[in-house]
This record gives sequence, C-alpha cells and structure tokens, in this order.
Amino acid sequence: MIAMLAAPAPALPARPVPSSDAQRLAFQGVALMLVFLPPALILQSLDPRTLNDVSVWVKPTKFALSLALHYATLAWAMGLLAPEWRQGIYMRRSFLLALGAGFFEIAYISLQAARGRASHFNGATMMETVLYAIMGVGAVLLVVQSFDLGRHILKFPRRDVAAGVRLGAGLGLTLGSVATLVTAGIMSAGAIPAALGYPAGHWVGGAFSDAGGLPLLGWSTTGGDLRVSHFFSTHIMQALPLLGWLADRFRPKQARVLVLAGAVLLVALVMATFLQAVSGQPFLRIL
Repeated sequence: MIAMLAAPAPALPARPVPSSDAQRLAFQGVALMLVFLPPALILQSLDPRTLNDVSVWVKPTKFALSLALHYATLAWAMGLLAPEWRQGIYMRRSFLLALGAGFFEIAYISLQAARGRASHFNGATMMETVLYAIMGVGAVLLVVQSFDLGRHILKFPRRDVAAGVRLGAGLGLTLGSVATLVTAGIMSAGAIPAALGYPAGHWVGGAFSDAGGLPLLGWSTTGGDLRVSHFFSTHIMQALPLLGWLADRFRPKQARVLVLAGAVLLVALVMATFLQAVSGQPFLRIL
C-alpha cells in the first residue's frame, strides 16, 4: 500500500478535457437511472404479471436505484483525484464506458420485464442467452471501472484530501469491486445451486420464490440467498468512504486504523453471508 502511494506518477494523458466532464457524465448516469424509476413504480401497481411470484417490474426498480447510487458514488469519488487525472481524457472515456454498460443493463432488464420474461438466468432462446452474456460483460466493465478509479484515488489523490476519506474511498472501490466481481460472478453463473441440485438462481434451498422475502430487499426467509453477500460486497463502495469521513471528523489520528479495521470487518461480513447462503440458511436468522 505504501509503495502504491509513493509510486511516481506516470505520464499523464494528453488532450485534457474540462475538469468536471467525467463527473458530469456520472451525474448524467444518475439522472438516466432515475428516469426509469417512476414508470417502473407505477407499473408495479398497474401490471398484474409476475416473475418469481413478484411483479415483473420489481427487478427494474431495484437495478435503477442501485445503478443511480453507484454512479453518484463514482461522481463523488472522482472529485478526490488530483486535477491532472480528474481532467484527463482517460477518466472521461472510462466513465463513458461505465455509463454505456449501465444503460444496456437497465434497458435489457426493463425490456424483459415488459415482455414478462426473466432477464437473469434465462437461456430459453439463443437471443436471450446472448443478451444475458452481454449484460454480464457490461457488469464486469462497471466493476473494473470502479476498481480502476479506486486505484487511482490511492495513488493520485488531491493534496488536500484527508487520510480517512482517501483510504476509505480507495479501499472501498477496490475491495468492493473485487468482492462484487466474485459474488456476482458466482451467483450469475448459477453453479452453486446447480451443484447442490437446485434450479439456477439466487436461491439455495427454501422456497424458490421471491414472495415473502425480507421487506424492501426481498431476500429469502426460508433458505439461502446469494444476493445477500452480493449486496454487502457492492455497498462496501459506500460504507468505507463514509467510515473514512466519520473517522476524519471525529478520530483523525486513528482514521487509517479505523478504515482498515472496517475493511476487514466488511470483507468478513461478505464471506460470512456467502457461506451462510451456501449452507441454505436465510440471512434473517443472524439478525
């Protein structure tokens, strides 16, 4: 970590763009995702069709909210970079890639909802198999971009960024990205349920239905649910920066130690909830 922070800066990208350009792209991503919300929420009450025993419009709603939060996190984190990187064409292209990947994901999920068909774990037709694979590639690109931003924050932060926020944002984005890649990759492949004799999906035992799940989150209360560890993995990206900010504000001398301790605890939580799901136990039982 010290070596990363002390490494000499490489040659900076040529052809600089305005310093707010990449952040503006990220905020456009937030706005784009929020556009999907009102129709999805309204259609939940108007459209009687269901998938996995819940409205076909539940998944587009959840993904729009999740992606909006993700883009907002990226926009904020971008402001922690040194100006020469924040204004570079490299970051602008990186954010364009992330924006395109997120738009394809929410568009395909919404299209499948409108058709009354599953977007995930659906290989019923060749077209759906291909589009599900493309959506997976887009999700990987989103995670890789988040990891790359976190890496740059660790190496090239603004001079005035406090230690807790810098470490929290850098570790939050890098660790959260790696954990998300692992948990989401395992879940989307459907390998664990299949190996245990269950249908491909996020359930491991229990009722193969999203009805009766935890309020708002929808996680299974009758068996294991791989979405739990995926959720905690992804939100490391927000939890550690928040912890870093709080540490800088109230315990600045211990900020680094507190962020590192928080990172260990969050990774342990991801591992614990993953093992819990694989064993067929619902998250509700450890609350």
